Amino acid sequence: MRTRSSLEYTYPRRRNRRRSRQQQEAIPLIPEPEIPMADDRPMAEQLQALTGGFESAIVVPIINAQNFELKSSLINLVQNRIFQGGNDEEPHAHIRHFESITNNQRYLDVPNTTIKLLLFPFSLDVVAKTWLEKEPPNSILTWDDLVSKFINFFFPPSKTTNLRNEITNFRQIAQESFSEAWEHFKELLRKCPHR
Repeated sequence: MRTRSSLEYTYPRRRNRRRSRQQQEAIPLIPEPEIPMADDRPMAEQLQALTGGFESAIVVPIINAQNFELKSSLINLVQNRIFQGGNDEEPHAHIRHFESITNNQRYLDVPNTTIKLLLFPFSLDVVAKTWLEKEPPNSILTWDDLVSKFINFFFPPSKTTNLRNEITNFRQIAQESFSEAWEHFKELLRKCPHR
């Protein structure tokens, strides 16, 4: 058995050190770039709550009209029938009702779609208002965008499929008269506008 003293050791580390020193001398050193601090503000300012960045999802076009303002009577009219976003509410009916109110309003140099974009948030409450607040900022540019997102959220394709199945498999209930069954069937058709 060999012992440590009987073995001849070579010290590759020393050789490598010499080589590396020689190599370092030959290669010029590149100074590391200074990395700026992410935020130069004092810590007290950094810990304050944000006061900006709360833009609305709805982008309202610039209004060129002089002295334009929404009348409180129009806002009250829209708020008479609030959409809360419940399962029993119909988003298509809400849009029809909202358009029936806003289509009758005319302002000089203000497009009707701009009035609709301004008024629509006043027609929402509870779940529907939360939906609108969760939409990304500046993501709704036109009235058609708003209607599309609203309908797709509150009337998903699965709901359409369920209504179509109810319509296809419709049967008159035993205690129901023919006229009651007919009204029930027409109600199902009305609830499913894109059948």
